[in-house]
Amino acid sequence: MTTPEPAFPAAADGPPAVAAPPPPSAPALGCPVHPDAVRTHTARFQDDPDELYRQLRRDHGPVAPVLLDGDVPAWLVLGYRELHRVTSDPKVFARDSRRWHAWDRVPADWPLMTFVGYRPTMLFTEGAEHQRRSEAMFDALSSVDQFELRSGCERLADELIDTFAGSGRADLMAEYAGQLPLRVVTRLFGLDASESAALQRDMLDLANGSEDQAVAYQRMYDRMAALVAKVRVNPSPGIPERLAAHPAGLTDEEIVNDLIGTVYASHQPTADWIGNALRLMLTDERFAVTMAGGRRSVGQALNEVLWEDTPVPNFIGRWAAEDTTLGGRHIRKGDCLVLGLAAANADPNVRPDFRAGASGNQAHMAFSHGEHGCPEPARDLAEVIAMAAIEVLIDRLPDVTLTVAPEKLEWRSSALMRGVAAIPVTFTPAPLG
Repeated sequence: MTTPEPAFPAAADGPPAVAAPPPPSAPALGCPVHPDAVRTHTARFQDDPDELYRQLRRDHGPVAPVLLDGDVPAWLVLGYRELHRVTSDPKVFARDSRRWHAWDRVPADWPLMTFVGYRPTMLFTEGAEHQRRSEAMFDALSSVDQFELRSGCERLADELIDTFAGSGRADLMAEYAGQLPLRVVTRLFGLDASESAALQRDMLDLANGSEDQAVAYQRMYDRMAALVAKVRVNPSPGIPERLAAHPAGLTDEEIVNDLIGTVYASHQPTADWIGNALRLMLTDERFAVTMAGGRRSVGQALNEVLWEDTPVPNFIGRWAAEDTTLGGRHIRKGDCLVLGLAAANADPNVRPDFRAGASGNQAHMAFSHGEHGCPEPARDLAEVIAMAAIEVLIDRLPDVTLTVAPEKLEWRSSALMRGVAAIPVTFTPAPLG
């Protein structure tokens, strides 16, 4: 799934940090604040985003002026048609964040620097360079055998369930959905159980801010660098080996950066996809049969979540490569555009009515679109992981039930990531798998 890659500063002896602002020759003109701009760093984007999108669409049309953290101005693309245009035209709406003319407003410790600070990863490349890097990743991901992946997911899911099956209660986010995707991906990298566990601890440190993030990131970088060096000498099946052997001729640093990006893009969004689908199935009567052991509704729940509660509701972003117009707005060269993926899905011109039987509609924008959207094989692999996670849970714990009222489930506070903070459940204690 699509999610930004990190841009943490490197430690002193690690890879060179890449400055986020543009080169000195580029103007830092800033961007005037629209008088009606709406702040994105408020609880409104967490508590009732659909109502907020309706209000923004009513007041501003398909493109709304917003203020990011620190009141940094940007445009939020709300309309489905407008978002399709932005993601389909990389020459006008470019990906390299160094194009932004508002870097003079952004402090070094800006909370969103993780998502917009430039690093030499596939995510920020453009043109022929992006095609070279993305083709290598596409081929590497396509090489994964989905039947073997499904089998591996089931084994790892069973291992996680074994840790709490006998207790009769669990938090399905912290103890299950929040762990499974990363365990699967690290195995695809060829890491053993101990190496996988170490990488998971690094990810947890980065997510929780429990220590200097640069130190945790450096450890992750070092682990990926050691992995790439290893497969250069002793090729072994896995995504790193496929990248190293690809005709694109990727450098070690390119592979390391893109592996780290893959970890970020695959872990939290997939974990939230699983968690949000479990929430839907545990709270919506239409899916009650599934939780009792059915199969038909699992795929329907996963698809509905991508429309209704997509794990990446907003994505920063694109930067205008030239003056243009969009949704009746004048977009200046260097303006930042936030991709309102959830808002586009809520566009009344395209929003399906699932209660009327529109479960097969997959024209959502959850994976974005265009050459910088989530690669198709990555989408397929994420779906295999999510489907296996839910089906194994249903098999092992068919009577799982929430311990709180549905309205008591809380969403994590973020305009860029949407996931349930915790899913406390009880069930009949089960034997180990």
